Amino acid sequence: MTLKFFNTLDRKVQEFRPLVAGQAGMYACGPTVYNYAHIGNLRTYLFEDTLRRTLKVSGYRLKHVMNITDVGHLTDDADQGEDKILKSARESGRTVWEIAELYTRAFFADLEALHIETPEIVCRATDHIPDMIELIRRLESRGYTYRAGGNLYFDIGKLPDYGKLARLNLEELRAGARIDVDENKKNPLDFALWFTRSKFEHQTMLWDSPWGRGYPGWHIECSAMSSKYLGEHFDIHCGGVDHIPVHHTNEIAQSEAAFGGRWVSYWLHGEFLVLARQKMAKSGGGFITLASLAERGYHPLDYRYFCLGAHYRSQLRFSFPALEAAKAARRNLQERIAALKDELKELQGPRAGEMTEGLPAGRARSYLEAFAEDICQDLNTPRCLADLWGLVKEEAVEPPHKARALLAMDRVLGLDLAHCETEEPALEEGVRRLIQERAAARESKNYARADEIRELLSQKGIRLEDTPMGVVWKKK
Repeated sequence: MTLKFFNTLDRKVQEFRPLVAGQAGMYACGPTVYNYAHIGNLRTYLFEDTLRRTLKVSGYRLKHVMNITDVGHLTDDADQGEDKILKSARESGRTVWEIAELYTRAFFADLEALHIETPEIVCRATDHIPDMIELIRRLESRGYTYRAGGNLYFDIGKLPDYGKLARLNLEELRAGARIDVDENKKNPLDFALWFTRSKFEHQTMLWDSPWGRGYPGWHIECSAMSSKYLGEHFDIHCGGVDHIPVHHTNEIAQSEAAFGGRWVSYWLHGEFLVLARQKMAKSGGGFITLASLAERGYHPLDYRYFCLGAHYRSQLRFSFPALEAAKAARRNLQERIAALKDELKELQGPRAGEMTEGLPAGRARSYLEAFAEDICQDLNTPRCLADLWGLVKEEAVEPPHKARALLAMDRVLGLDLAHCETEEPALEEGVRRLIQERAAARESKNYARADEIRELLSQKGIRLEDTPMGVVWKKK
């Protein structure tokens, strides 16, 4: 099958043609580790996981690189606002290093729970300061920088096609810009490459540089780390649509100024998860995490299934009734596959129930080919789920071939179909209310009441386990 993706830069679906035949280099913007990831963030990583799985099953040798922003990313992408990690450290009483480590671990726990594969290379910004300094020096030697107010800036006026990713109208932006945003900038859209005069007191993360002791601007880290591991020109760069107008626009500007020519061949962007007509964001407070879904009784794969039901380039409206429907559909899928495994055991003996890999034939192969065609057409996961269900419900397909085709589909979908079992029976309403009350007690730090409820549940035969993903219940 021919892989085709919608390229944000060219605004059209294009056949994927890598720079090196049989290989794919992919960079994805990772988290800024100052808080827990919310489910809107995680939708982007689920889309990128579908992309990487599709590349792999299509036969490409993949090098997927993701950064961890563990140094000063401001609350405004245009060099304004407060340092997110410093703000979190101050509010929690931890050091900035402790904050970064805490939320990095939490992020990867979320990825594991969602069955998101770990990229081949995960790189922390704080480990690559020398690479950033070297790239900035290269830009400086080519005349793209200027110093002002103790900081070093990129001069967008030196790049005629600045803003091409977002199709920015620079004249309109200049006319509407506030002139007091940063008096050091020649142009309001210029951006900092290196800060030597911190906007914040007690800045902890500082490094020596040719421009003075300070810290890098946010945009430079992705250009420096992607080029270190993927080269000065590579295949795919992806992230959320919120990165298009500023972060990815500035990445392109500084990278193409430094390296010359087209930096990245294909730009892929995932759309927002929306809640009450607004994108989900940490700045608004009250955002939803994977752990909070677990508190309500949802498995992480319920959320994965929910996201697969919408195309990555479409906004996805989140609601608990919609998530409940996804949960019910996934449970139905589990029950059908558990029955299929039992049928295989009866037909072929105990080991056949393991649903071992193999090539399907007949009608099963037709369903798998339709699935492959749909995933290759810009990752059309809603159609892929339809293909999966068509196969599940097809009674004329022999169980061994059905199982093999389902396993092949799941290499892309990531729903862990090989190991699914029928879930525990639903909790009684009274028991569920007690679990919810205990969660509220823990949230309000009423640990005595939380322990009391745990004991009541234990007497009812329900054992609770507090995990990084929230509370998990099991029947004794």
